[in-house]
Amino acid sequence: MTNENQNDQPFLPTLFPYLISAMDQFYGVNELYEEEYEIEWWPIESPELQNKKMKILITTFWEYPMIGGLQNYITSLKTGLENLGHSVDVIALNSFPSEEMKALRDRSSEQFEQFFINRYGSSNRKILHNISKLYCYYTMLKNINLAEYDIIHAQDRYTANVIGILNQSFQIPILFTPHGFMTQNRLKFNLMEKGSLEENYFSAIDKQAIKNANQVIVLCDVFRPILINLGAKENKITTVYTGIDFGGGSNQKKSKKSKRNTVITCVSRLRPRKGHEYLFQALALMKDKLKNVEVRIVGDGEMRMTLEKQVSELKLKNVTFLGSRDDVPKLLRESDIFVLPTTSDTLPISIIEAMFSNQAILTTNCGGIPEIIKDNYSGFIVEPANPKQLAEKLSLLLRKESLRTELAGNAQAFALQHLTVSTMVQRIEEIYQSLL
Repeated sequence: MTNENQNDQPFLPTLFPYLISAMDQFYGVNELYEEEYEIEWWPIESPELQNKKMKILITTFWEYPMIGGLQNYITSLKTGLENLGHSVDVIALNSFPSEEMKALRDRSSEQFEQFFINRYGSSNRKILHNISKLYCYYTMLKNINLAEYDIIHAQDRYTANVIGILNQSFQIPILFTPHGFMTQNRLKFNLMEKGSLEENYFSAIDKQAIKNANQVIVLCDVFRPILINLGAKENKITTVYTGIDFGGGSNQKKSKKSKRNTVITCVSRLRPRKGHEYLFQALALMKDKLKNVEVRIVGDGEMRMTLEKQVSELKLKNVTFLGSRDDVPKLLRESDIFVLPTTSDTLPISIIEAMFSNQAILTTNCGGIPEIIKDNYSGFIVEPANPKQLAEKLSLLLRKESLRTELAGNAQAFALQHLTVSTMVQRIEEIYQSLL
């Protein structure tokens, strides 16, 4: 889009009337701005369309390709669908020229800020940043011919909002997959104030994403009550567990390791919510049981220096920080016990990797983890932020090799049956076909 075209683009606060309405509600503004658009769906009953080769658009508000769980999910889905003969495009925020996006964002940000000040007497920084990006994404996506696609699969709430507006004249089936708990999570961890303007605004985004979608595909059942509370109907939600192709499967032999050492591995970003501090507290409680035990911390992040200091202060000499690694399958094949002491998660890929790698798994009661790890059957589950429980279960796993073998075998069998990419893609393909 040229600068001239950008300048011709009208400024449209009415593009997101439901967001303005949510803010009006908070500020007590009674002036009607514009009625929210309604989306109606007319299902097409065409048996001949079943099993057709589809043209699919996958969209995300985040950068792609990049390193991360969302990006890996998109790549796996795209590749799997293409292997089935479908045509798949991925459009992300960084799919468009960065200079044009910045110029458009700067211009729209100024206009939205002035609009908010005129209407409310102030402007919220986070909301201003978000609505400006939404507007830029909408402006750029307007140049995409959506009519050529059979299915649109939005991978976040923001894209589902924008695509919903653009799709009004096309009526293409939209699917929405949330990869996080959206506004609820920010409230839970005090990153957003209850009853605030931000809660009103971002909750309106959550609700509209659900409203725009024909079907919501969730990564685990724990999303269901959250989405239903936001207005989703039960029959509009389908659970499809994330599948992976992992090099640590049953056809891989365990690498040789020292006969006298038992290896405990934790693979995760070093972030506060991943709970490494509680693992180290647990290890400190059971120091007398750690003879001939190696603890490997795989991953990097903003908590590394703090965690290394904690390990030093606790005198945990058998803990090694390996940093980011590209040989995780090999490391897991060398390991006996996998621990993820997370305090907040949806469905961690690292646990699925450990399941394929024949690991005895010790983790926490977070998100969808209990849906794939059954306590005392395919692993142990303890409460988050509980070093005492972690220490008790870890001591038991170190003491009983036969228990480790049994738990690991059950976890691997579940993963091979339910958590492969082919299973995930086949299930999603069936959902796509059902909407045509």
